[in-house]
Amino acid sequence: MRFLIIALVICLATCAKLRSQSPQKLQAELQKSNYGRALLHLLELHSMAGGAVSELVDAIEELVNDLDEGLQFLDFNFQRRTNEHNALLVQLNQQIQQAQIDVSRSEDLIENLLVPRKEQLEVRIETLEEYQAQNRQKVDEENLTREQEHEAYEAQIAELNDATAAVDDALALLSTLNNPSLAQVKKFQNSLKKIEQSIKPRSKMAPFLKALISLASNQNFSDQGVLTQIVNTLNEFRNAIVDSINDLSLQEVQDQENFEARIVQLNAEFAEFQKQINALNVDLTATLEKIDQVTQFRDQRRLDQATYEQQLQLENDLYADEVQIYNDTKNEFQREQAISEQALLLVRSADFTNIQV
Repeated sequence: MRFLIIALVICLATCAKLRSQSPQKLQAELQKSNYGRALLHLLELHSMAGGAVSELVDAIEELVNDLDEGLQFLDFNFQRRTNEHNALLVQLNQQIQQAQIDVSRSEDLIENLLVPRKEQLEVRIETLEEYQAQNRQKVDEENLTREQEHEAYEAQIAELNDATAAVDDALALLSTLNNPSLAQVKKFQNSLKKIEQSIKPRSKMAPFLKALISLASNQNFSDQGVLTQIVNTLNEFRNAIVDSINDLSLQEVQDQENFEARIVQLNAEFAEFQKQINALNVDLTATLEKIDQVTQFRDQRRLDQATYEQQLQLENDLYADEVQIYNDTKNEFQREQAISEQALLLVRSADFTNIQV
């Protein structure tokens, strides 16, 4: 019976103007198709079986109700799917937007903070390394200067020691002169020349030497007054040499102390530079690691964004297909519902006993 009802409903889709058509004309329309002829046979069997029209009416009404419930269920499911779709769209769009924000923030952090900080640290390290190089150059210069000063000191001490020995020789020679011979005078004059050769013209003792030479030139060494004056001058000259040696020695000690203090200072500066470089290197390493971390995070968020966009596109495509299926199914339901309602009108008004195949 239900198959008969369905066949009748489908058949009635070809006769929307049923009220204005005669049973003969409807029969002619149904004869045009195999399905129509099969439906006519079923209708004839129903008529020959003497089935009650009320049963047919109840069955069609039940079908109409089923179609209405099916349509409501279809709408309910589609609305639920639409809600899920919209919620997923909101979620995916939020995830895409958040991924875009994360990428933008990461790039801003890298470009405007981390990279400039990295470059600043590198410049500061390079500057400190240049300071260290300059510091070592100063150490080399200080060592060279100290070495040269010490060599000059030793040369001066050697000269002064030679001059002292020459003065001592001259004093020893004068102590033996009573009635000096020409050879003794010549020997004394040679001692003065040796002293002259030991004392630089720029030395502070040069005036003593000049006075001594002037005094000893063309003098009568037999004159004890002259000899005494020469001896006194030689002793003053010798004392000046000793004082000069003492002054130079004290200056050498002071220069060495100043040199050692300067080296300690330079080494302390070098160590401080190295301390700062070590601290900056720690900061630089941390900055480079942070750049790597933020870069990896940015790249991952870009991949996440692409994944979310693919999911969004897939969801939109899937939903578009489901919308098409929903519309097609709903149209079919509505078509069957309209046919069923027409069939119900037909069954309530038509006499199936007059239909012949």
